[in-house]
Amino acid sequence: MTSILASAPSNIALIKYMGKIQTQGNLPTNASLSYTLDHLRTFVRLTPQVGSQDTWSALDGDEYEPMRLSDKGRERFLAHLKMLKTKWGVEQSFMVESANNFPSDCGLASSASSFAALTMAAAQMFQQINPQPWGADLKQLSSLSRQGSGSSCRSLYTPWALWAQEYAEPLEFPYKKFHHQVIIVEDSKKEVSSSEAHKLVAQSSLFPGRIERAEKRLQELTASMKSQDWKKSFEIVWAEFWDMHALFATCAPPFMYMTAGSQKVLEEILQFWKQQGDGPLVTMDAGANVHFLWREDQKEMAQAQENHWQQLFRVISST
Repeated sequence: MTSILASAPSNIALIKYMGKIQTQGNLPTNASLSYTLDHLRTFVRLTPQVGSQDTWSALDGDEYEPMRLSDKGRERFLAHLKMLKTKWGVEQSFMVESANNFPSDCGLASSASSFAALTMAAAQMFQQINPQPWGADLKQLSSLSRQGSGSSCRSLYTPWALWAQEYAEPLEFPYKKFHHQVIIVEDSKKEVSSSEAHKLVAQSSLFPGRIERAEKRLQELTASMKSQDWKKSFEIVWAEFWDMHALFATCAPPFMYMTAGSQKVLEEILQFWKQQGDGPLVTMDAGANVHFLWREDQKEMAQAQENHWQQLFRVISST
């Protein structure tokens, strides 16, 4: 057997997954809706090796960002591979190499792309070793990926995905492609991981009612996207990420991902919207960095904003 190299994209949720029915298996408290970021990808190479243990190392290459995994992160990644091997009935040991083309652990959903890429690489490899009738079914692979990282189940679909229960499913909207920008105001490792945040938010005084608020926004955003009411979509997405970050700030103990840089970007883009009567969809994940999604007819506007923010921060954008 030779090596298998697979990749999977990150995604950005517009209706957020934050809170779990149960930690084991990553079943969400509410449905989430995401846009796939095809240009932000994790690459995973699986290579059969001698011995009884699977091992991990960073995938080398000038095209990749420096990759570091804590002992806990490495254990979690290899545990997912072990679960997949059990599902396929595979006993072979593997060297797992992985890397991103974007910064990890700073609120850009690198765990989503990482676990989706590992799931896809394993499926390709294991179907050669012990083929299963469900081994190429995206819903089944989405469900398997979800067990490693909840939001990773949405990374198997493009451009839109809806995740409500066991697996994600593709969605159709009139908007097929956005110009995506993420303003990197902070690229260091988060002090509070997303996994830990999922546990802590249940203690927030604002968590009661969160499920109902998220489900209501999902219905409203689905309607506004289908009718192409851009301003309404902006308002819903804006309210949704503030709702999530308010949960973080009202936990016991409270914590925050937003920084002064985040606030500056948010204040300026809100002012831009007020002046222009138009602008991008704006959201944040569990991190300090700010995402813009621009319509294709807004390219000049988007480029002007990118030129502005590049003077202050690193900007990663789709082509």
